[in-house]
Amino acid sequence: MTPEVLVRAEQVHKSYQRNEVLKGVDLEVRRGEVMCLIGPSGSGKSTFLRCINLLEQIQHGRLWVDGELLGYRQRGDTLHELSEKEQSRQRADIGMVFQDFNLFSHYTALENVIAAPMIVRGESRAAAVERATALLERVGLGDKLHAYPRRLSGGQQQRVAIARALAMRPKVMLFDEPTSALDPELVGEVLDVIGDLADEGLTMIIVTHEIGFARRVADSLAFMDAGVVVESGRPADVIDAPQHPRTQAFLSKVL
Repeated sequence: MTPEVLVRAEQVHKSYQRNEVLKGVDLEVRRGEVMCLIGPSGSGKSTFLRCINLLEQIQHGRLWVDGELLGYRQRGDTLHELSEKEQSRQRADIGMVFQDFNLFSHYTALENVIAAPMIVRGESRAAAVERATALLERVGLGDKLHAYPRRLSGGQQQRVAIARALAMRPKVMLFDEPTSALDPELVGEVLDVIGDLADEGLTMIIVTHEIGFARRVADSLAFMDAGVVVESGRPADVIDAPQHPRTQAFLSKVL
């Protein structure tokens, strides 16, 4: 693998019983790159992210992050599944932000952000609190450190979730339709935070239906349909001049 490629997928397949969701995904994301994944519901975008984060086990193919094979150790031509402890170590380097926030309701915003660094990374409480405070300020929530999720808007909860993922100092951030559960007037505040992270050079893979946002922040864009990457390239090229008939048909309905 070339040094500049941070995430690589090679012929990734994922099935649930007889339902084949991913049918051979090939993709590369370079260090510091923002890639947006677009496509119809059910095309496999979210499942692909979950495979990168080791929340789902692939049946065939390979996934690498920063040159390390995910979920398996290869000896000769044979793959051996890693232990849960080893997979947890790999997962700690991959941040993920879900559609529905997944915050601990009995923790404050600050407590949600410090939990994983203390438990998984073994950071001291003082160090975790210092970093969490800075991250919450960074996402515009410096005045909400001690607020519980029920006291926060959906947009604020999602920004806490972003701060929580960043607290682990991930090599790559995965966003699974991060605005889909938000009221329309709250979408912008979350997209602004993600846009700021893109400007800072954080490697990200973002599943989104916000085509305008993808055009603005992505370095590359991939259109997925029926479990494969149909077309990929620069956002302007794919959005304004799609080559594949399926991409053309999809964009004609959403633009």
